Amino acid sequence: MSTHVLIVDDERDVREALGQTVELADLVPVRAGSYVEAKDHISTSFDGVIVTDIRMPGRDGFFLLDHVRKVDPELPVILLTGEGDIPMAVKAMSEGAFAFLEKPCGAKELLAVVAKALQARTLVIENRRLKLELDRGDAAARMLVGVSAMSDALRGRVRTVARTNAEVLITGEPGTGTPKIAEVIHLLSGAASRPFVKRPAAQLSAVDLAAALLEAGSGTLYLDEVTALAPAVQFALLEALEVGGTVRVLSGTSRDIVDEVAQGRFSTDLFYRLDLMRVHVPALRERPEDIPALFRHYVAQACEQANLVEPQITQDVIAGLMAQDWPGNARGLMNTAMRFALRISGGTDEDALVLGKGSGLAEQLAQVERSLLIEALQQSEGRSGEAADALKLARKTFYDKLTRHRIKPEDFRS
Repeated sequence: MSTHVLIVDDERDVREALGQTVELADLVPVRAGSYVEAKDHISTSFDGVIVTDIRMPGRDGFFLLDHVRKVDPELPVILLTGEGDIPMAVKAMSEGAFAFLEKPCGAKELLAVVAKALQARTLVIENRRLKLELDRGDAAARMLVGVSAMSDALRGRVRTVARTNAEVLITGEPGTGTPKIAEVIHLLSGAASRPFVKRPAAQLSAVDLAAALLEAGSGTLYLDEVTALAPAVQFALLEALEVGGTVRVLSGTSRDIVDEVAQGRFSTDLFYRLDLMRVHVPALRERPEDIPALFRHYVAQACEQANLVEPQITQDVIAGLMAQDWPGNARGLMNTAMRFALRISGGTDEDALVLGKGSGLAEQLAQVERSLLIEALQQSEGRSGEAADALKLARKTFYDKLTRHRIKPEDFRS
């Protein structure tokens, strides 16, 4: 987790006060009194965030923001603004600033925004580390993208089962990528140089199954959505497994296979033969920290295939991605990433948030306002008065905004 906070302000007392606030939150302050002092700390490897005043003698906060954008566009910059600077700060947000805070800001408000920025920076650093691993790692590191603990565990499980010759059952919701897991298991196995044959189970006849087994030879046969096998084909597969041979059979399903067995739709004997080892692929909503890494990966792939320059993936885009449940899992995310890379929209809710189609300044500011209201209610655990005070809003104004954005305080109470 990133912990450094570069504090830039020409007033020594302000720097010291902000530094103490940061230290009390177990973060590491780095103080600078000017752009010249600050720029030496700014690099693609800086694992923290920047909090800077706008108005400073000489090269001000906007000049610093511009420098940061040139060095590392994904390094979060939080602007501290006076009352008259807010229009400028809003403009700076559109140019890449992470957030702005009106001075004087309370410690709680500052630390909440810093925490979000540090979380975003941590994801960026982890994504870059992962890319280095992808460039020099094995098939699991290259093909199973993700920075979460669940992804680490998945890669470990895949490597373990790949070292055996046993049949493997791969489970996961639609779109989680069970066929890719099967391919990685094959590439990590001793049969990596031999054929990898993939067949959709629903379309297989007994004759097709025999042909697929023959084609796989001493390699690997993957049966996608294995519970869709017709009864006669289930029997043929069980016979082939009982006889034995050199083909390793991997199978995947998005259905509850135990229920399929209980309902008599899938052979009990075949289930036990296929389920010698199991790999479960978690849904994307269970590992949201993987969403930015996967999205960047898919965008890069799409741009490479279409010979396009990669578009900038801003913090607003990441926020739009993270706001979704992704019922289509990795496949749905990949589709959105492809449309994002090609600058087109499929008209989905995900595209609307991520691509920002039709959003003018008013709509963008409304989204920012809604995010601030939600954040204040989260911090106060749904206590409206406390949230209104944190935002320095009159009660009536606060409730009017909640009504306009269709936000209910009770949704944030534990």
